[in-house]
Amino acid sequence: MKKTTTNTLKIFLLSFTFFSVMMINAQTEKPENRVINLKKLDISDGVSLHIISPEPIQFVDLSTANLTGDLPAENIARIKITETSETDSTSIQKKIDKNNLGIITVVCQSFMAQYKVNYLDFKSNSVANIQIQPEDMQPLEYPKMAFSKTELLRFSLDILQKKKIGKPIREVKDFKLTMQINNVYVVNDYIFLDMTFLNSTNLGYDIDAIKFSVEDKKIYKATNNQSITLDPVYQLYHQKQFKKNYRNIYVFKKFTFPNSKVFKIRLLEEQLSGRALEMKVKYSDILNADTF
Repeated sequence: MKKTTTNTLKIFLLSFTFFSVMMINAQTEKPENRVINLKKLDISDGVSLHIISPEPIQFVDLSTANLTGDLPAENIARIKITETSETDSTSIQKKIDKNNLGIITVVCQSFMAQYKVNYLDFKSNSVANIQIQPEDMQPLEYPKMAFSKTELLRFSLDILQKKKIGKPIREVKDFKLTMQINNVYVVNDYIFLDMTFLNSTNLGYDIDAIKFSVEDKKIYKATNNQSITLDPVYQLYHQKQFKKNYRNIYVFKKFTFPNSKVFKIRLLEEQLSGRALEMKVKYSDILNADTF
């Protein structure tokens, strides 16, 4: 393996190890979390608390009716004290324990975080926003080591940072178009395909679909052909048109197939265009993949 590739893989490994250690430490140090030990947040009437997560939020649980909230963005939870009318304001205030408005539980893809909310009379000192810190995270997917979208994004961007693309593993050409697999990477139970599409014409290419499947190598009868569609669990870009070149990363959960079958990739153009490319990938190309 070339020196540049080795250095890049070292960076991948260090990044992955650092995140894994944080997750393991978080679980080791906090196998359970009692209410009295939860991190405290101060909130005032009329001030919204924004909790910012490093990955998409799945849902938020508010333990009491004293709090209300919504998700203005996929990684932001907005929480505030429930508004009351003048007629019931006094009775509500009597019921509120100002030292404990409730518990906020934020559940994300690979972790959850919990906070105890206290009432604060002075708006100027209340918290407007916080970012969930590693020490607040309780892992949900450990020890399966399933990657969240945030981690898959990071790995994909690391692949794109490679300064030079060497000789492609697989390449097909037709209609002055080129489809190539630059490299294949494997980490844990995920397969990363680094692909590039080139257009040598002056006519832009409108992508209808890029399809992945496992099919029989030899088809004796049309009715006997078995085709299994494989959908990426993640792809870096969702671009639908390119003029000259387009590079993307497609991520799959680990899959295997026998020698009697082949992994096919199809690039299809919109409308009635005949500019379609098909590539056959051998199982050995997957087995020889680089590791992070």
